[in-house]
Amino acid sequence: MKKEGFTLIELMVVVVIIGVLAAVAIPKLFGMVAKSKASELGPAAATFIKMERAYILEAQMIGSWKLIGYSPPGDESFQTHNFVYSSQLVGSVALSEGQDFMWSAANKVTLNDCSGDGNTINWQINIEESNEEEALFEVIIASGCKELTPNFSSITQ
Repeated sequence: MKKEGFTLIELMVVVVIIGVLAAVAIPKLFGMVAKSKASELGPAAATFIKMERAYILEAQMIGSWKLIGYSPPGDESFQTHNFVYSSQLVGSVALSEGQDFMWSAANKVTLNDCSGDGNTINWQINIEESNEEEALFEVIIASGCKELTPNFSSITQ
C-alpha cells in the first residue's frame, strides 16, 4: 500500500513562505491604501487652478468658488469620506490684493504619517499677484503628506 500526501516538513515550509510574503506585503498594502485615498487631491486642485486662471484672464480679479463655477469633490458641505475642502474667499477681490487659503484640504482620516482630524489643513493653494493679468499659484503641502501626493506640488506648471 502506497501512502500519498505531503509530509509535515513540506507543509511547514509552505507556511513559513506564506508568512514571509505576508510580512512583506501587508505594510506595503497599507501605504498604497493611503496613497489611493490622497489621489483625489490632484484632480480637484488642478480643476480649481484651471478655472481660477480662466476667471483671472477674463475679469482681472480673483473669484470665489461660486463665481468661477468650481465645485470640489463631495457633498454640499464640500466633504468626502477622506477630506474637507474649504476656501476663505467670498465674492471677488482685485488681483493685487492676493488671498491666502484660496483652496485647501484637510484630511479627516490619518493617512500614514499625515495626521488627520478634518480641521488641520495639510494641502493648500494660495494665489499671489504676478502682474496685472497673471497670478502665481503657491502650493503648500504638510511635511508628512508630501510622499502621498508626489504630483500635487507640480499642478501649477
